[in-house]
Amino acid sequence: MSWKSRGGEKTVSRRWTLLLCVGSFFTGLVFTNRMWMVPDAKDIIRTSKSKEHRKEVITERYHPKLMDQKEEARKILGESSTTDEDLQLLNKTISNLEMELAAARMAQESLLKHSPLPEELKAINTSRRHKYFMVIGINTAFNSRKRRDSVRATWMPQGEKRKKLEEEKGIVIRFVIGHGATSGGILDRTLEAEDRKHGDILRLNHVEGYLELSAKTKTYFATAVSLWDADFYVKVDDDVHVNIATLGTTLARHRLKPRVYIGCMKCGPVLAQKGVKYHEPEHWKFGGVGNKYFRHATGQLYAVSNELATYVSINQHVLHKYANEDVSLGSWFIGLDVEHIDDRKLCCGTPPDCEGKARAGNTCVASFDWSCSGICESVDRIKEVHRRCGENESAIWNAIFF
Repeated sequence: MSWKSRGGEKTVSRRWTLLLCVGSFFTGLVFTNRMWMVPDAKDIIRTSKSKEHRKEVITERYHPKLMDQKEEARKILGESSTTDEDLQLLNKTISNLEMELAAARMAQESLLKHSPLPEELKAINTSRRHKYFMVIGINTAFNSRKRRDSVRATWMPQGEKRKKLEEEKGIVIRFVIGHGATSGGILDRTLEAEDRKHGDILRLNHVEGYLELSAKTKTYFATAVSLWDADFYVKVDDDVHVNIATLGTTLARHRLKPRVYIGCMKCGPVLAQKGVKYHEPEHWKFGGVGNKYFRHATGQLYAVSNELATYVSINQHVLHKYANEDVSLGSWFIGLDVEHIDDRKLCCGTPPDCEGKARAGNTCVASFDWSCSGICESVDRIKEVHRRCGENESAIWNAIFF
């Protein structure tokens, strides 16, 4: 290598400078190619399979049935057709997965709170869920034993007939109630004895109280979704008369709609005055004096589709509770893409109203007195309403819902 001196300093010749630059370039190129070399395809497949295996092991460990649901989704997505039936089936598969998640969450909460799991919830982990048409939850209270007995004596099938209704028609009916303020107290023990006799009570992880009806509604949907995979979930009060077959045929018309909220829609006034019935402490959220609520179904009876009940179940911890339960439910759906179905057959009056409609061939789904928000003196009068407005006993067995 030659060096040239300039002012006593040594410098490298231009030729050697050029050679060094070219050499550095090729050295860098070789190094870069080695760094960015694509891994062998076998290594990629092996790594991918390893990750997939870990995911499936975790999934199988915590919820075996999710694998069946995932396989259904893969089959649907693998088809070239994009018909409405395919999309509905895919939506149903997603809803099933969401319900499995809700069931897992409920199981976790029960374990954390050291409360026993319902037998139906335990069965979810060991077998594929049976498909139901609708779940009817009859809202009741500890002091309403006579009301429950009056419902059992009229429109609610008992014993083997109720079991047959579940197996053949996919209709589940339960009285819905939580626990007393003192867990395991006399109220709970009395109700447990009643349930052993009739087997028609759904206990909620909820402390009963009139001011807690909104919370009870959330818990009801969450519990029902975790126990029964149904097209519809219905809530009805224990002082309302219901014609089950007519309810079923009414809901069946909306089975193909993903998000429906069915009831007698209203938008009553927001009551700001303290001490009055249905007082709304958060009246300021709805504007000034004289304002009305948004559209929502009256609380005596309403129904929601599977997807909406699942939504309530998954988001129950962040859904706001207003003073009135029916307002709360309406508020949970107000910002969603939900179809509100206003069907006046769900809020007929007691005789002669429902009787005249039945004679005209327009049988009512539910009957009650608006003045009492239910059948006035229902324990004594519901038998009369059933006799004059009830559908034929064979109607439910002849009805087709699917």
